Amino acid sequence: MDFRLSDQQELLRRTIREFAEAEIAPHVREWDEGQHFPSEVVPRLAELGLMGIQFPEEYGGAGMDALDYCICIEELARVSPSVALSVAAHNGLCSSHIFMFGTGDQKRRYLIPLARGEKIGAWGLTEAAAGSDAAATRTTAVRRNDHWVINGSKVFTTHGRVGDLMVAMAVTDRARGHRGISAFVIEKGTPGMSSGKKEDKLGMRASDTSEVVFEDCSVGADHLLGDEGMGFINAMQVLDAGRIGLAALSVGIAQGAYDAARAYALERRQFGRPIASFQGIQWKLVDNATRVEAARLLTYRAAMAKDRGRRTTRESAIAKLYASEIAVRAAEDCVQIFGGYGFVKDYPAERYYRDVKLTTIGEGTSEIQRLVIARQLLNE
Repeated sequence: MDFRLSDQQELLRRTIREFAEAEIAPHVREWDEGQHFPSEVVPRLAELGLMGIQFPEEYGGAGMDALDYCICIEELARVSPSVALSVAAHNGLCSSHIFMFGTGDQKRRYLIPLARGEKIGAWGLTEAAAGSDAAATRTTAVRRNDHWVINGSKVFTTHGRVGDLMVAMAVTDRARGHRGISAFVIEKGTPGMSSGKKEDKLGMRASDTSEVVFEDCSVGADHLLGDEGMGFINAMQVLDAGRIGLAALSVGIAQGAYDAARAYALERRQFGRPIASFQGIQWKLVDNATRVEAARLLTYRAAMAKDRGRRTTRESAIAKLYASEIAVRAAEDCVQIFGGYGFVKDYPAERYYRDVKLTTIGEGTSEIQRLVIARQLLNE
């Protein structure tokens, strides 16, 4: 097995890294402190193909593969986990759901402007009483002639306020349990759809996270996405692929934290020499460098399986679980190596520490990943 990236992939990595360091890095602290969603950078992301990374050119996408996608998300997350999260949610959840299960007309109508970066996508599954137990969805959609009337709310929705359209899951037949949940595409400005509370988050503060409320929100029958009753099942398929993106995001944060810690350890002097010369610091750096490489390989393995058309439930859950948990350790060690300076906002260590925790929660907690992996291992 050849683990080397192609020349084209190496060029892609350099291009995204240079863009992130030149056009995103100077604003990261400002966006974080102001909880500002950087809409001004979206056109530039679109120019680079980052708003439609894996979608075919006929739908406005860049036509890249899953491994390319990981490289893009990883390099963005190394500089700004918030921007990487927004790009991953836009691509890997909302847009992917439409691409995977939408009709030709829905793809032309919704996916093309999403992939071109003309519109921002949101995806609504989580509710106040339906987090890890997503099948406990309470939002309903009732058929009335040629329309569906939606009532309920979604929480922790990435782009809940700034999104131009949303894919949301709603119960259409309570008696059928998780097979009675359907998916709908709802455009911003539809009467009865509104943004609720904007969350004041620990980290990822430049990525918009808000509640979305539906009050007698009426959409046409053509807004049903996929087959009726298949919304939850399709959402789980979307998450299988989406977790590869979260794994890549975790790798990016871990790499960024490691890079910052290494640079600081080489510069910071105590007892007359750089602290990188002390064995205690060296071991932290070595352990993190090793774990980052392992997480990257697990993530790329899952991406390659996806590119080959294989089901990736097991591979994506393993990659997401391991990468997110080692990223938390890398961020913690980064703070420790920075010492007192790791605890203040003048340095990046504290932001990595705040941002990284979401990776063990979003798109399925570490506990849920372990359940998914156990199910795969024990039912082989």
